[in-house]
Amino acid sequence: MNEISLFNAFRAAGQTQVFAFWDSLNTSQREALLLQMAEVDLAEVARLHRTLVLNPGAAGLNLATLLPPVCKRLPEHGGDTVAWAHAESAGESMLRAGRVAAFTVAGGQGTRLGYDGPKGTFAVTPVKRKSLFQVFAEKIAAAGLRYGRPLHWFIMTSHANHEQTEAFFAEHRFFGLDRARVHFFRQGRMPATDFAGKILLETTHSLALSPDGHGGSLRALHRSGALDLLQSEGVDTISYFQVDNPLVRCIDPAFLGFHALSGSEMSSKMVPKANPEEKVGLFCQLDGRLVVVEYSDMPVAMQREINSAGSLRYDASNIAVHLLDREFVRRLSRADAAGGTTLPFHRADKKIATVDAAGNPVKPGQSNGVKFEMFVFDALPFARNPLLLETRRADDFSPLKNAEGADSPQSARDDQLRQAARWLRTAGVDVTTDTSGLPSISIEISPLFATDVASFIKAWRRLPQKPTLVHGLYLE
Repeated sequence: MNEISLFNAFRAAGQTQVFAFWDSLNTSQREALLLQMAEVDLAEVARLHRTLVLNPGAAGLNLATLLPPVCKRLPEHGGDTVAWAHAESAGESMLRAGRVAAFTVAGGQGTRLGYDGPKGTFAVTPVKRKSLFQVFAEKIAAAGLRYGRPLHWFIMTSHANHEQTEAFFAEHRFFGLDRARVHFFRQGRMPATDFAGKILLETTHSLALSPDGHGGSLRALHRSGALDLLQSEGVDTISYFQVDNPLVRCIDPAFLGFHALSGSEMSSKMVPKANPEEKVGLFCQLDGRLVVVEYSDMPVAMQREINSAGSLRYDASNIAVHLLDREFVRRLSRADAAGGTTLPFHRADKKIATVDAAGNPVKPGQSNGVKFEMFVFDALPFARNPLLLETRRADDFSPLKNAEGADSPQSARDDQLRQAARWLRTAGVDVTTDTSGLPSISIEISPLFATDVASFIKAWRRLPQKPTLVHGLYLE
């Protein structure tokens, strides 16, 4: 839309406050504001204000219909060993056929870690200090080498870190990957509004915009042209994971196989909840549908319920690892464009930096507006045959969220060290550890050497000369 069309559209929507300072702006400021205005879906903003602010409807869950989910369990927890082997074989066939692509949601900054830069550039491994992006790149490269078909990798950035992310990959020569198979695109943004539905200005020449949530990744895939590219390449399954989890098995044959064999349009991994107080979303059955319930929405008494086996009744923690059928994503995206059934937005009342009538900055002391975002797990109720699969926390989940303590750089490095020690001990190597399994020396195993315990044992046995563990170990 050109300038006149944008002005007319915003006037018709009653949003003239966004160009209140137009006459005082220079050319570059005007151009920047127009570009942001062009991002805004005014009809969507009006609908969200009407449905989530003016008429939010009944809040809360129908607890009477809430049940634990159906989940395929690991063999050590009663799962069928034969079924797991069959699923792994089916997933390997998918990888050999080139039917799988990786997708990383990487819009975050390392602010909470005390790090200035995109979170994916944060050094996370215990010996070589590899970045999160390098860890994932090596896992994706390893899958391509193992199954003879290199994978496409889609990385969703944000407006805040897009250029830095692209520059980081260029600086590191894409970590040996074919750069034609690494694709970057920006996450969508949503304008914040006041409680009257008026779009807020962050400055005199910029809107108060924020990312549209990880659920926005699905329509970002569509808008970026990624789905068309995948279709042209014969890729029908997208492996979704977030950038803050260095342990994630982002290319997992068994998970892929279960997904395909069940005819699922969306599958998710879970780990058993560590304790009743762990602050994680929980997979549940609600009115017969697979959903994720935020811990804050479930009464504490329910979170502490014990089943007949003596474990937590609601124990299926969401670790933000999913598989998505390409055409399922397209269907949701088309519904979004047509105004049909799509992911719901969620409202969050926030303190939003803005300007007053004179253009002076205002930092509110209490919530002064609303942000809107989508959650990717809200796609589950729309999917055919959604599947939930148990995975091992120790081999698939060690999030990087806090500067210190739990879910911190130190805990993530320690979890990588424990995993390496377990693999070595399974291969018959004597490794000294403390009672938590943490080795006394630093050990790092590149995904290019092994991606799981089975591939590690094979690779270790092929070594012509076994390295000593006296001063630490790095294997690639």
